[in-house]
Amino acid sequence: MNLFKKTQSTLPIPDGFTAASVRIEASTCTGERTIGFFSPAENRLMYAELVKSEADIKKFYKKYGITDIDN
Repeated sequence: MNLFKKTQSTLPIPDGFTAASVRIEASTCTGERTIGFFSPAENRLMYAELVKSEADIKKFYKKYGITDIDN
């Protein structure tokens, strides 16, 4: 009986994006990295999240249910 267990549900990939749209960008000044879905029309990352370690990258892919990681 797991009353307090959190269930991890995957989010759908946002409309207009695919698994191939995922991109990791790094700041030239600070080296800070972000991951998100790249929009060529707006030339920027959408749904961006901060990356502090490789575990954050894996968590992003798991969050959207993407299994084929090409890093």
